[in-house]
Amino acid sequence: MDDILKYDKFKQFDKLIHGTTLKNDIFPHMFSFAFHTGEDIKEISKNRSYLLEKLGIDKDFDIVLANQTHSSNILVINNAKTLGWKNHDDAVEDCDALITNQKNILIGILTADCVPILLFDKTKEVIAAVHAGWKGTKAEILLKTVQKMSETFNSNPKDIYAIIAPSIGACCYEVGSDVADNFGQNVKKQLSNDKYILDLKMENYNQLINAGLKSENIEASQKCTSCDNDRFFSYRKEQGCSGRFLSFIGMK
Repeated sequence: MDDILKYDKFKQFDKLIHGTTLKNDIFPHMFSFAFHTGEDIKEISKNRSYLLEKLGIDKDFDIVLANQTHSSNILVINNAKTLGWKNHDDAVEDCDALITNQKNILIGILTADCVPILLFDKTKEVIAAVHAGWKGTKAEILLKTVQKMSETFNSNPKDIYAIIAPSIGACCYEVGSDVADNFGQNVKKQLSNDKYILDLKMENYNQLINAGLKSENIEASQKCTSCDNDRFFSYRKEQGCSGRFLSFIGMK
């Protein structure tokens, strides 16, 4: 069984290391990468070590993860230092988007339904990893991340490639009016009473277009974490799962 999903838009760039981990029952806890959900840290660490070895970066790269809080907070990483990988205590605090132009740093997002987005500016050589649940999406964290790349590194949005990785799809994401009222009619469909189907992938795609990205530079996965629960963790489908998969990007 494959344990990493790769993306066509990024495969053309030899300097990129990228992907999304998949469930795999030969590894502890189905190949979960989460330290914060109660599993044995030593077992999860085995999964993390295996990934770095498989990618061939176990001796060269620093890895940075954040303590994701559904915020619109963004951190620009300027120095090589591993954070949030060997233990959760030193993860970047209260942050849902990471940006860097540093080589040999892997950044990533842990999810189990929320939308993970990976970005790469091919000209300025800048990468970003963004976590967008409905709150972060409402706060336009993805749009703000592209703007931050432009402000900090002079990125031209037309040079940025984007991956919208697997997340819960419009087929399965039912919400109440309290959530749906935060979004426009083009990304929601009323079912009955105050229940709606919400398309977070489309809302984040729209943010990328509004930020100035070319549509041909965006790859949006059609995979739904709830429908494809055999391969992805889904908090909704599993009614509160503790597993998380990792979407990651780095530059050699």
